[in-house]
Amino acid sequence: MTRQERQFCCNYVSSGNSTQAAVLAGCKEDPETWGENLLCREDIADEIARLLVIRKKTVSSMAVTGYKKLAFGGIGDAVSLLYMENPDVEKLKNMDLYCVSEIRRPKEGAMEIKFFDRLKALEKLEAGSLEDNGAVSFFEALNRGASAVNNSGSRQERTEIEYGGD
Repeated sequence: MTRQERQFCCNYVSSGNSTQAAVLAGCKEDPETWGENLLCREDIADEIARLLVIRKKTVSSMAVTGYKKLAFGGIGDAVSLLYMENPDVEKLKNMDLYCVSEIRRPKEGAMEIKFFDRLKALEKLEAGSLEDNGAVSFFEALNRGASAVNNSGSRQERTEIEYGGD
């Protein structure tokens, strides 16, 4: 695979558009046909699939990092901002306001700051960690199995299965 073809793969993963990916990779003559032809090649398809897996992991990792910042990040800079009369742009640029979802200054002049919900961020982190461990699918399978047992067989059979009796 040439350098230009690798560049095409990277561009295609980012855009999903074969013509645009071909143009960005440097194809000057008939990028539409060139891009479509590349997509038909097995080595190109394999490289695109590999890059998509990496991209998915990267995006997932970025999401986890963001949720961690929301769940555990400090609010000190936002509280400091509340007490500033007229904050200048340089001070604002250096403040960590990642946890802030909204800043308003109504006509009365008092500043209002709303924060992202830390509990929701923690729930997302917990849900993600359960999925990573396979625990969610295990518990779902266990629940489906229990439902199937409860919905079939006689009461005697269900009792024996539930309590391990003979």
